[in-house]
Amino acid sequence: MSINKEVKRITTHTLLKMKEASEKISMITAYDYSFARIFDAAGIDVILVGDSASNVMAGHETTLPITLDQMIYHASSVVRGVERSLVVVDLPFGSYQGNSKEALNSAIRIMKESGGHAVKMEGGAEVADGVKRIVDTGIPVMGHLGLTPQSIYKFGTYTVRAKEQAEAEKLHKDSLLLQECGCFAIVLEKIPATLAKTVSENLTIPTIGIGAGGACDGQVLVMHDMLGINTEFKPRFLRQYLNLNEQITQAVQHYIKDIKDKDFPNDKEQY
Repeated sequence: MSINKEVKRITTHTLLKMKEASEKISMITAYDYSFARIFDAAGIDVILVGDSASNVMAGHETTLPITLDQMIYHASSVVRGVERSLVVVDLPFGSYQGNSKEALNSAIRIMKESGGHAVKMEGGAEVADGVKRIVDTGIPVMGHLGLTPQSIYKFGTYTVRAKEQAEAEKLHKDSLLLQECGCFAIVLEKIPATLAKTVSENLTIPTIGIGAGGACDGQVLVMHDMLGINTEFKPRFLRQYLNLNEQITQAVQHYIKDIKDKDFPNDKEQY
């Protein structure tokens, strides 16, 4: 799409400057053109094309089934709706854990085929080689620590991570390692707020929290949760800004009634 000359794009450098100025970063997920266009026009800083599409778009129980091809499809749709926001695309499970060459090839495919601006990877020391190799090629990488949904079968639960000292120390160490490898930001998911505060203060790159307290440099929510499309998911960290499920249900029921009552279409709604 053509870029409005007056629109100043958000870049990885912009996010760094925002952290330095103590300006909070806003981030939300999107998976299609229409919502991406709305979020971008509303002024969101970062749009994450999350592998959560596996759950909210495809109905899978976990994020594991979504493929690289499917992520590229969703990311391409989002990019076409964006003029200002930074678009970050999740590398899906199985597309980067094998080795750093596989990670690089997956990241290159996303950048070339979707037009996204950066990729996101889950994990710390385990994926450090892949992160460095991707960054060295010129592709921006966002890290992701704490609750990493792609490892759900290892964890066995979606409970808060890093409550124990050993795991907290590893997370802190991993955050510094990811920064050293060249990550431009790190998502911290479902960890104690005090730990997230310590990590955020010890990094020069921004942290984006989800269930990690208010000391993070930014916040992210899944759009289906924040807008109340998905009503089953109600963790403590979620603030629901709309109840679209209820509003859409009422609108559709009204539509059905108007058809049944022969009220729609009326004389003004036909040719």
